Amino acid sequence: MIQDDFAVHRPLRIAMVTETYPPEVNGVAATIARVVSGCTSRGHHVQLIRPRQQADEGPACGPVLSEVLMPSLPLPRYPGLRMGLPSTGTLMRMWAQHRPDVVHIVTEGPLGWSALRAAEALGLPVVSDYRTHFDAYAAHYGLAWLRRPVMAWMRHFHNRTACTMVPTKVLCNNLVAQGFGNVRVVARGVDTALFHPQRRSRTLRAAWGASDDTTVALCVGRLAPEKNLGAVLAAAEAMRRDEPGMRLVLVGDGPDRDKLRREARNTIFAGTQRGEALAAHYASADVFLFASTTETFGNVVPEAMASGLAVVAYDDAAAGQLIRHGENGLLAKLGELSSFCSLARRLAADLAQSRALGLQARAAAERLGWDSIVAAIEAEYLAAMGPSHAGRKNASTWQAVGNPSGHPAARGARAPLVPLESGTEPGDRAEVQVRR
Repeated sequence: MIQDDFAVHRPLRIAMVTETYPPEVNGVAATIARVVSGCTSRGHHVQLIRPRQQADEGPACGPVLSEVLMPSLPLPRYPGLRMGLPSTGTLMRMWAQHRPDVVHIVTEGPLGWSALRAAEALGLPVVSDYRTHFDAYAAHYGLAWLRRPVMAWMRHFHNRTACTMVPTKVLCNNLVAQGFGNVRVVARGVDTALFHPQRRSRTLRAAWGASDDTTVALCVGRLAPEKNLGAVLAAAEAMRRDEPGMRLVLVGDGPDRDKLRREARNTIFAGTQRGEALAAHYASADVFLFASTTETFGNVVPEAMASGLAVVAYDDAAAGQLIRHGENGLLAKLGELSSFCSLARRLAADLAQSRALGLQARAAAERLGWDSIVAAIEAEYLAAMGPSHAGRKNASTWQAVGNPSGHPAARGARAPLVPLESGTEPGDRAEVQVRR
């Protein structure tokens, strides 16, 4: 049994390895930023290891966060994203000098594999996330023959970690059926203060050419083949049969942008949006169309729900888990385009129903707070560490003299992870800054 009170008495040293992080815009980056924030707010020390995104970029500052920027290359077809280079040697030197309690690998790219090898060599406990269906992506990029080898590669990676965290029970069952072991369901949250119906903007709607009575359909995500945006455009056309003046807004960027601009008439391309601007785009729409069938979760679904939108989606991933058909959204059977379009058309003809579904969607989203989710991740860390590592007998080594509060964030715990630069090979360097 995991000692629940242990997390209060002993802050952990967590090495978190990810190929993507804000300001990059995608669901993995947004989610892991919330996990980092949640862990540090609970008093843990996080070493965030990620690719350098800009040539002149320096590590950000924070009281219990040390950031390591690794060499990187642009991701093919996604110039705004970068992947880390193999860096096993650098990670082994860092962690040999300052051992983390646990290594959390978020992505399975070259940097993630390097972290796994380094952690195994040093005997460090490792947990991982399954966040992307790379096997399904292969089919969308003309490489369907790679699906089985890619899945075998993913299975080999994750089965070498103490646990693989996934966001839904359905995904858990699917992976177990394919030979994945130690799969744990850890849900995802949503920022209900940021994504809120009160951010609705008449000014923004007017810029889209929409009045109060005009139905605005929204889709947020990468403009890329795996997002099945052809189905979104087909649904919009179906909606126009009942409301010719309806507006479709696409938020995001990606390799299919120019192609979609040529194909999608009467569509507003809003580009990449962040923060409050993104929240205003959500709240200023009426219907959220989400047709992707390659998601492990799909953060945009709870974001749309929190913003008070009626969601039309396939019965899969986050939508399948969070939406009750006809009560707080509408679900089509996975892959049935005609059903997806029919449900979207129903909402174009009945704006009152859209608003009623949106109200119930907001109520459901309000139960998706991040605090309990970060606590569940913390529990997986402790389980991976095991009783010989996680016992409270070591708690005194984290305490500072004269700490009156007893809360880990107020204690002068062991220094955050500081990798040494000596002996780093050319082309295998990392920039580090410790936040105090």
